[in-house]
Formats: sequence, structure tokens, C-alpha cells
Amino acid sequence: MSPRMNPQSSDRIHFDLQLAYARPVVAMLAVLCLMELRAAREVQRPLSFLIAYFVVAMLILPLERALRRYNWGLPLLCDILVTGVFLYISPELLPAWFLLFFIAFAAAYRWNLRFSCSLCFGLLLLGLALSMHRGAPGAPTKDLLYSISFFAASFLGAAGMAFLGDRNRRFAWQQSFLTRLANTMHVDLGLSESLRLLLEELCGEFQTEEALLAYRDVDLERIFLWQLKSGESERLSPENLPLMRADGFLLDDMEASLCWNSLEGRGAGFGWDRRNGQALKIVPRVPGPTLQEFGIRNFLSVAFDLDEHPAGRLFLVNRRPGRAGFVNADLEWFERIARHVSSSIESVFLLRHLRARAIEAERSRISRDLHDGILQTLLSIEIQIDVLRRKATTQPDQVESGLASLQQTVKNEGGELRHMVTDLRPLRVQSADMVDLMRGFAERFRNESGLALDLLIDSAELHAPDRVCRELFQIYREALNNIKKHAKASHVVVKLSQDDSRLALVVDDNGEGFSFAGRFTGDELDRLRLGPISIKERTRTVGGVLTVESNPGHGARLTIEVPLG
Repeated sequence: MSPRMNPQSSDRIHFDLQLAYARPVVAMLAVLCLMELRAAREVQRPLSFLIAYFVVAMLILPLERALRRYNWGLPLLCDILVTGVFLYISPELLPAWFLLFFIAFAAAYRWNLRFSCSLCFGLLLLGLALSMHRGAPGAPTKDLLYSISFFAASFLGAAGMAFLGDRNRRFAWQQSFLTRLANTMHVDLGLSESLRLLLEELCGEFQTEEALLAYRDVDLERIFLWQLKSGESERLSPENLPLMRADGFLLDDMEASLCWNSLEGRGAGFGWDRRNGQALKIVPRVPGPTLQEFGIRNFLSVAFDLDEHPAGRLFLVNRRPGRAGFVNADLEWFERIARHVSSSIESVFLLRHLRARAIEAERSRISRDLHDGILQTLLSIEIQIDVLRRKATTQPDQVESGLASLQQTVKNEGGELRHMVTDLRPLRVQSADMVDLMRGFAERFRNESGLALDLLIDSAELHAPDRVCRELFQIYREALNNIKKHAKASHVVVKLSQDDSRLALVVDDNGEGFSFAGRFTGDELDRLRLGPISIKERTRTVGGVLTVESNPGHGARLTIEVPLG
């Protein structure tokens, strides 16, 4: 496990608060135990000391609750000091068990198991020495044996509590680490940066020099390999490899979790089937050329899933000098990490796929617009110029009017091309600017198209993520441009509404509609190979739902609903 395995600040604050609640309970148990063993008049001093400890613990409890935001708490050192003083002044050791077990658990959680056991051993040794010092000279041997047995039993109990505290510490740290890993795999960061942060965290956690991620793309029939050397901060670019290299990175068995601490000769490795935990009789090995290419001396490797099937492997390569070899616990922890991040990896890969499809659809749209618009106009201009050239000597009057018409055509197409270039520029749409941008584009649309457009927005200010607003504005703009070019409509109504759970955009026109009739979702349109491709992909990118209603000859309606929260 990592030497950095300590609870995070939020966990520390929560734990200190739990200690504050437990402290008066432990003090009261010690008081009751002491009163059960001796009459109150015989133990006035230790009893008064424990009661004072209980009162102080109760008084500090509301103070710790009030100041926990400042990470303030009664130091554990005070509890250790209280236990030592009680052992010194009390003739009975049994009540100290409650204080000792409390300290054993808290110290193991705060620091580590070894320190907690050493601390408890020292306190018990102090108690044993004081007990033997108080005993009468020439005490029988059985009293000594009883003291030693009491010491051993007490130490075993304290060690058990320390073990529980250490396990809680490790669990709290692991949960914090897994949460941090999940946060690195964020769709807004993009695939390359998300994978770089993931591999960097893994290198730091397992103290390795390199980390690799190999992914098999079934559609492209290629293997993509991301490699990070510890300490690098440059943007990762995947290496594109043919499927014939699969045995070098995906190995023969995708269900195997394995480790090789040495690759020389027969090597030293172990592993198991991740489905049932059964040990592997033959541990897969990385081919020699791959070992030499990447300088692999030792490694851990586990598979990760996409769509509930193994799709790639994570590698941790070359333990840092001075570190011990990998053990079973390292491979188990690595396997647990891979299971935890598989869904996050799937999300960023899915987003990458959707963005690639959106880019492809956008390029197709641009190509189609250029072909159907400017390119056709240029061909028409070429034909008209050829006709005018032939008339130049015989009909000069017609040439002059023809040139004036051509000049106007070129001017119109220049304006159209200028608008197209403007629309291709990347937009920085934020929720605070969304409404103003929509109104500005609506005004421009009315002026250029001559169509009636009603823009209805139920709120002057939207509360949605910027990436959602950006994609929704692109959908709004593309839908209006499609209506202007293809729908032959005279009236368009756009509605934008938001409530606590969703953001909805509706675009309604009275044009010719689509070639199909009825109401269909985006998935249904995909199966039928119908509908606006780019709008479908942009809707999926933000987790939205697209619905298209079409009545040929009477118009169409697009509805996009994006869940919030």
C-alpha cells in the first residue's frame, strides 16, 4: 500500500467529531468499572480524576462541534496523557482498559498500526511496572503470573482495536482515492487529459515509473496505447497499433489479473482469474519484443470493461528503485481500482466516439452546403460568363445587364459564405449569455431570411452547465438554418424553458416538414436512418432526448429535453 495512505481532511474532521462523542462514554465506563471494583472512599483520587475527565469531555463536545470547520479538536495526545496519569494514580488496572482501547483505535486511525501497538505496549508496561511496585515485597509467584497474563490479554485486546482502527483508516483513504480517480475522468476534460490524470495517479499510488493503457477499438480494428512516464505533464497522444500487436498488450487471457516481479529466465509471477479468483496455472507473459521496446522489468496488469465486456488493459510498469516487489494486496487493490474506473473510462470513450460522429456529421453538412450552395452558384456563373463572352460583340446591351446580374449574384454568395465562416467559428456560450445570444441570432435570422420568428423564453437567466448551453445553442442555430434552406416555411416558433429537473428547447415551423410522418425519438430515427444527424449527436453528447414530429406539407417540430442535476 502507498505510504501516503492517510485519511483526507474531511474524513479527519469527521473522525475527530466521532472521537469527541466517544470520549465521555469511555470516561463514564471507566468510572463505573472503578466503582464496581473498589469502594468510592478507597479510590477517591483516581475516581475524581476520571469524573473531571468526563466533565471536560462533555464541556469540549459542543466546542468541537462549533469549531470543526476550522479543523480544531482536542489533541489525541491529551487522551494519552490522561491514560498515563490514571495508570499512575489508580490501584486498579482494569478501568484503564476502556481508555487504552479507545486510544488504540484512535491512534491507529490517526497514524498507523505499528505506532498504535507500540504506544499501547508502552502504556501497559508502565501499568505493569507500577502495579508490581505497589505490591507487597515477597509477593507470591502466582501474582506475577497473573500480572503477566493480564498484560498479555490487555495487549492482545489493544492490538485488536488498533487493527480495526487501521482497517478503517485504510478504507477511508481508499474511498477518498477512488473518488479522486473518478473526478479525474471527467468528460469536460476530454479523453487525453482524463487518461493522463488517471495514469499519473496510478503511478503515484503504486510507486511505478510508467503506466500504460491499451484499448482495443473493435470498429476500427486497431489498438490504441496511451503511455505516461511518471512526472510528465505533457498531453498524451495515443499510439495507433494494428490488431496483430494484441498479444503484446492485451495478452492471451483478458480475464487474467497478473503480476510479474521478475522477467529474467523463468521469472517470478502470479495471478488469478478476475471472475472467480482462482489462481492461474500458467501466468501470461508479455512478448520479448514488447518488453524490450518499453524497457519492462516488472509490472502489474488488470483488464477494464466497456459495456460489461473486457475492452483493454491497464499496466503499471517498473517499480521505483528502493521499493519492494509487488504483492497480492497490490494486485487486489489495482483490480478494485480498475473495476471502479471502468464506468468512467467508458463515459469518456463514449464521449470521444460521439464527438467524432458529431464532427463527421458537421463535415458532411458543410460539404453538402458548399456543394448545394456556393459550388452550384459558381458553376452557374461560369456558364453565364461563357454565354456573355459570346454575346460581347453582337449584343453588348445584354452583356451589360448580364454582368450586373452576375455581380449581384457574387455579392449574395459572398455574404452567404461570410455567414457560413462566422457560424463555423467556435462559440464560448455560457449560461449567463445564452438568452442574449439566442435573441441576437433570432434578429439576424429575421433580417436575412424574411421569415417570421417568435422566440419565447420563460426565464431571463438560465441555470445550466456551460457545455449544455453551448450544445443547445448550436442545435438552435442549426435547426433555424435548416428551416431557412430546406423547409420553405413562413413562420417559426422557438420555445426555451427550464424547471428544476430539465431544460427544454422546442423548434416549430409551418414548412414542408420531413420526408416521414409521425413522432419519433432520436434512437428510432437512427434505426430508420432518418432525421438531422448533427442535432441527434449533439443531443446525446449532453445526455438529452430528441423527439421529432413531422407532418409532410404542414411542418415539423423538434423537441430537445436535457435533464439537469
